[in-house]
Amino acid sequence: MLCSSFDVAVIGGGIVGLASARELILRHPNLTFTLLEKEKELALHQTGHNSGVIHSGIYYTPGSLKAQLCVRGATLTYQYCQKKGVPYKICGKLIVAVEREEIPRLKALYERGQKNNVRDLRLIDAKAIREKEPYCRGIMALDSPYTGIVDWRLVALTYGEDFQEAGGTVITEFEASDITVATESPAGSAEGLKYPIIIKSSQGKEVRCRFVLACGGLYSDRLSEMSGCSSEPRIVPFRGDYLVLKPEKNYLVRGNIYPVPNPQFPFLGVHFTPRMDGSVWLGPNAVLAFKREGYKLYDFDTQDFFNALSYRGLQRLVMKNIVYGMGEMYRGVFTSAQVKILQKFIPELSPSDILRGPSGVRAQALDAEGNLVDDFVFDGGKGELGSRVLHVRNAPSPAASSSLAIAEMIADELQKRFQL
Repeated sequence: MLCSSFDVAVIGGGIVGLASARELILRHPNLTFTLLEKEKELALHQTGHNSGVIHSGIYYTPGSLKAQLCVRGATLTYQYCQKKGVPYKICGKLIVAVEREEIPRLKALYERGQKNNVRDLRLIDAKAIREKEPYCRGIMALDSPYTGIVDWRLVALTYGEDFQEAGGTVITEFEASDITVATESPAGSAEGLKYPIIIKSSQGKEVRCRFVLACGGLYSDRLSEMSGCSSEPRIVPFRGDYLVLKPEKNYLVRGNIYPVPNPQFPFLGVHFTPRMDGSVWLGPNAVLAFKREGYKLYDFDTQDFFNALSYRGLQRLVMKNIVYGMGEMYRGVFTSAQVKILQKFIPELSPSDILRGPSGVRAQALDAEGNLVDDFVFDGGKGELGSRVLHVRNAPSPAASSSLAIAEMIADELQKRFQL
């Protein structure tokens, strides 16, 4: 039995947990911190399956946390990567209108980006599109030259190195299975109940602490319920499958190429994403995952499956978007159908130019009415236990791009709540 005591325990070794742990220990070097991760390695799940885009903050409602945190986060990310020597590229992004009816939505996006103080945005015509992306066809595009790409797992691991160099303790293979309040001091302890929160792992380990920050990603709702906090919003996992351009066809894409989002549908749509290793990802689609960490088509977990299907929020989301959802499943099985959509942007692309690529699983927070929870959600609870826990309930895309800004906000919130 491992039993250690810390001032603050951070649950979750993804990019949000690691960025937050780093920020906290740099602000409070006299306190003790640990980060608990259930896998053998850090940043294996949402962070490790990220498309790698450094978003600039165009899409998000002006004044929302998403907008504020993404714009600041992108600036901090570039500064951090420069300082730490983490490779990145500012390759830009075009949001391309291929139909006349998309132009009003594109112009509205431009205005939204302006309100969000996104750098260097401009609307460009068909000729300028071809100058930036010679193989791309569109009638108008929103040019975001400040958008970039990076290996987000490498960034997250660098956060982890900073945390450990500052004196933080990382404990892997620690899957939190219970969070309770101690009723007595540990055997042989003369400090009384200085560390009243007990976090137990499914492997029989135990950590005591004064306060908890839970950054559980795909399991954030279950961690919340475990500590007696609200079960809402519920996490429903959606898998996104990517295609990959064959290496000899990588010349077709220089930077990120995105569609104009359709507000009738809950997800962004397929796009072209260059990667730091030189490859180009195409996609993703968005289908219900039958396992919270199910990256393959046939991955299945009984509890995850029935929890999702029995949730009223998912049932209502499905009914509102049944035609869209069937199309996503069809395109996931028949890659030629996905290529047909991609050809609207790059006509030269053919089904023989692509291979099946990796998949990721997105932790999508849903409310009981079937609405996607679009912004960040942070909460705690009542009583001795709930008042000592802060849960990051929803950290949607662009959480990676926003990670350093999110960490600042979380550190502010912990300071206010817990008087660190």
